[in-house]
Amino acid sequence: MSRRILIVDDEQGIRAALGQLLEFEGYAVKTAANAVDGLAEYARFKPHLVFMDVKMAGIDGLEALRKLREQDQSAVVVMISGHATIQTAVEATQHGAYDILEKPLDTDRILVTLRNALAHLDLNEENARLRDSVRSRFEIVGASYAIRTVTEKIELVAKTPARVLITGENGTGKELVAQAIHANSPRAKGPFVEVNCAAIPSELIESELFGHMKGSFTGAVQDRAGKFEQADGGTLFLDEVGDMSLAAQAKVLRVLQDGVVTRIGGAKPTQVSASTNKHVEAEIAAGRFREDLYYRLNVVPIHVPPLRERREDIPLLIRHFVGLLTGHAGLTPRGMGDDAVARLTQLDWPGNVRELRNTIERLLILSSGPRITADDVDRLVGRRADSSEGGLGSLLEVPTFEEFKHAAERAYLVAKLRTYDWNVSETARALDMPRSNLYKKIERYGLSREGGVGASPVPVAGADDDEGDDT
Repeated sequence: MSRRILIVDDEQGIRAALGQLLEFEGYAVKTAANAVDGLAEYARFKPHLVFMDVKMAGIDGLEALRKLREQDQSAVVVMISGHATIQTAVEATQHGAYDILEKPLDTDRILVTLRNALAHLDLNEENARLRDSVRSRFEIVGASYAIRTVTEKIELVAKTPARVLITGENGTGKELVAQAIHANSPRAKGPFVEVNCAAIPSELIESELFGHMKGSFTGAVQDRAGKFEQADGGTLFLDEVGDMSLAAQAKVLRVLQDGVVTRIGGAKPTQVSASTNKHVEAEIAAGRFREDLYYRLNVVPIHVPPLRERREDIPLLIRHFVGLLTGHAGLTPRGMGDDAVARLTQLDWPGNVRELRNTIERLLILSSGPRITADDVDRLVGRRADSSEGGLGSLLEVPTFEEFKHAAERAYLVAKLRTYDWNVSETARALDMPRSNLYKKIERYGLSREGGVGASPVPVAGADDDEGDDT
């Protein structure tokens, strides 16, 4: 896609010369003779970059720059001045200009500035895509009453510094809830620090949480901040807090009461905010969890429902995971038949949302056609035993060697086609394969340049020409 550039200058010669240069370089160019027309053209044309003169009749360039940045904070503007001064440059920078060029304009300087500015724009766009990618991975998907109740609680509690106890079965998305609370809170710009209490040995949990001072024990060769300190100004998520030792629980209780952290071997105070997850009532009854700590943590309880209690969300989750896995994980896009969605909705999902995601990934990798069907679900997922029979839930069929081989070949072909921008002729040459053979494999595996849930394969480049027969 050609980049769009707007030139705002009251000198017709400057507009013509600069526009001709940029069009020769392959950019789409629009011009305006004054700031008022320039602002209106910006709203219509939506350029990627603006060249704007500083001195113009009526509204000058600096005032127009200020108005433009109010209209669009992401606008990339290069100012042009016939009498640039340090003061002008400072004002332009303060108003958000990317750079300032002096008249008479130098071609090389223009092109270098242009390429640097567009590279800066590319970087910002990539950062935005990465942020969207991260957000999509931690998105809470669903429209059921049960999940709406959870999201409403998130919105309310996120505005406060209250501690939250998130409960629910494995795989229901407790970490996503903690992430959502953090992202919607005033602490969103601070760190989100997760501690898996079940994965840290009991003899190390105190050092991990509270840090230590140099020389406080054998091997402590330097001061080390603990997770509480690292989370200062953000959120500390204590995952599986019920697996924490009673001694560590007592120290966590002290931190939550006093709001200060003491490192092992020293005393360094810091402010604390925390959220945690675990269903701990049974642990209290068994004497493995402190009741006073439970009440400290359980200021706002949020229970995440299992997938079997919100089956109406399963089609939405399927669509979400298909888009996520084909977009970010690079798996082959496939449609999802209504019969497959219905079959997946009927299953029990003891592993909840995590198990559903893994199942969708398996179906995308191992299904053979352009659309996933109920037969694919039965073959690759297996039929669930009735829970009333005391079964183990589901026994997954083990894919055959041929299925794994075909999945590997599909992935390899997609990678090669993407390398050559889905040009079949170039890809076939790189693979040392007749083009007709490659077309057959593309059709067999249902490969397409674009796709998604319910999408049909899209023709790929190079489908018009003929070349050779199978050899």
